[in-house]
Amino acid sequence: MSTSRAAFANVDEYIDAADPRVHAILQAIRTAVAAAVPGATECISYQMPALRHTKVFFYFAAFKKHVGIYPPVHEPSLAEELVRYRGPKGNLQFPLNEPLPYALIARVAMALAKQYAAAKQ
Repeated sequence: MSTSRAAFANVDEYIDAADPRVHAILQAIRTAVAAAVPGATECISYQMPALRHTKVFFYFAAFKKHVGIYPPVHEPSLAEELVRYRGPKGNLQFPLNEPLPYALIARVAMALAKQYAAAKQ
């Protein structure tokens, strides 16, 4: 039995291929993080929408019951707000049956951009 995964050329293709019920959510995340991290460019990495400066620092993906944000963020000022969204490996899982906190997701993107910029030095 062969398993094939879609290969997305860009974020638009990923969103178009997602369940139509999450299109607006994915677009809202895309808009919020792009505004939060000016100068970052969109790409597809690991078949997920991602943002990069010199290195990919933020990924997001839609699943059946949640939107995942990767990789784990290590920003103490966000720890308390993120505790309820932490998955088993520290990645974030935002349930689709609740309003998504787009401003918080944007802050996560900013923190990850800083985290990766600091690691580069």
